[in-house]
Amino acid sequence: MSRGFGDRLAAAMGEKGPLCVGIDPHPALLDAWGLPDTASSLTTFASTVLEACGRVAAALKPQVALFERHGSAGLAALEQLQRDAADAGVLVVADAKRGDIGSTMAAYADAWLGETSALGTDSVTLSPYLGFESLRPALDLADRNDRGTFVLALTSNPEGQTVQHVGGTSSVAASIIASARAENDQRQWEAMGPCGLVVGATVADALQKLEIDLSTFNGPILAPGFGAQGATAHDLYTVFAGIENQVLVNSSRGVLAAGPSTQGLRQAAEKARDELLNAR
Repeated sequence: MSRGFGDRLAAAMGEKGPLCVGIDPHPALLDAWGLPDTASSLTTFASTVLEACGRVAAALKPQVALFERHGSAGLAALEQLQRDAADAGVLVVADAKRGDIGSTMAAYADAWLGETSALGTDSVTLSPYLGFESLRPALDLADRNDRGTFVLALTSNPEGQTVQHVGGTSSVAASIIASARAENDQRQWEAMGPCGLVVGATVADALQKLEIDLSTFNGPILAPGFGAQGATAHDLYTVFAGIENQVLVNSSRGVLAAGPSTQGLRQAAEKARDELLNAR
């Protein structure tokens, strides 16, 4: 029996550490790298990050919208990245934040988690705000194909509070976390279940205010916000005390600013990884 996504991610994190490097080809960053704002530049950008960071990071997280803005050629660049990462044995989190209902959600699931889809990859981020169960097609397909999901739960953007904090100590965020935990309880795994969460690295105050305890969560947690976005390694392990080994810590700007030099990118990724490991 092949290993599920959570167990493969746990193995990658055990081997390489908890770092996830974002692949965010913003126009300004392309310009800083001396690249024009074109689809062909996305291929150069992504392949450079993969070459530099693939042996340092447990996973890479392409920001799908920044590929989509270039249309079909941009999606072709994303497909190429995902194929190359698979060939190199590097896990990918497609940051697409998909969420819908019924047959439309099933189509999104097949696009990102299907075995024969050109866009199919290891895992995808999902938005649960049409109801957690609206994600059922993706959750079931991910489990069937040994792939994973990361469900938005408690994010650090101020606007998120207007939805995620509703209900106080019986909040929307708490409900999503409980649903993801129950989802993993139904699946077979050893280290971590296939259904993960997205929880910002700067939400310690919100966790306390909403009385949310993450220490019993049984899947991976994707934690954006480290480095350039303000969270320190100490902040991370305060927020995620008790489940440190389940946290995949994303750094985008903090690493990408060291490009386009492959050596510079690798050194920045190694520095971020070592900072995270030394803070445990």
